[in-house]
Amino acid sequence: MIVTKTILILEDDLKTLSKLLAELAKLEEDQPFYFSLVILTDYIQVEDYINDNPKAKFDIILLDRDCKLAGSFHVLNLEKFGADKVIAISSVPEYNAQLKEKGVTKVVLKDYQYLDKFAEAVVKIIGEIVSKMPLIEDD
Repeated sequence: MIVTKTILILEDDLKTLSKLLAELAKLEEDQPFYFSLVILTDYIQVEDYINDNPKAKFDIILLDRDCKLAGSFHVLNLEKFGADKVIAISSVPEYNAQLKEKGVTKVVLKDYQYLDKFAEAVVKIIGEIVSKMPLIEDD
C-alpha cells in the first residue's frame, strides 16, 4: 500500500505555489509515499472547510498569513491541528514571530526575489519531517 502524506498549503500567491509544487514534485519522485495536497487561497476557505471539519487531518501545514481577501490565514485552529505540524512561510518576519509565540518552531521567511531558494528551503524541511514519519498508514 502506498502511503499518503497530506499537506495543507495556505498560500494565495500563484508564483509561490508554483515554485512549492515544483519542489514537492521533485521530493515525491521515487519515494514510498505520495503527497496529497489541499491548497486554499483565502482565509474564508480555512474557516469554512478546515477549522470545523472533523475529517480534516494533515501531516504538514504550510502557513502564510495575508491573503488577497485582506484576511489572515492565521485563523487556522492551531490547537486542533498542532503547531508542531506547521511551517510558517510569511514574507513578514513579525507574522512568523506571531506563530512562533504560539509554538511553531519551523519558519522559512518568504522572499519574493528568491522564490526558488525559498521553495527549496521549505521542501527541505518537509523532506526532513517526512523522513521521520512511519511508512505505514495508521487506521
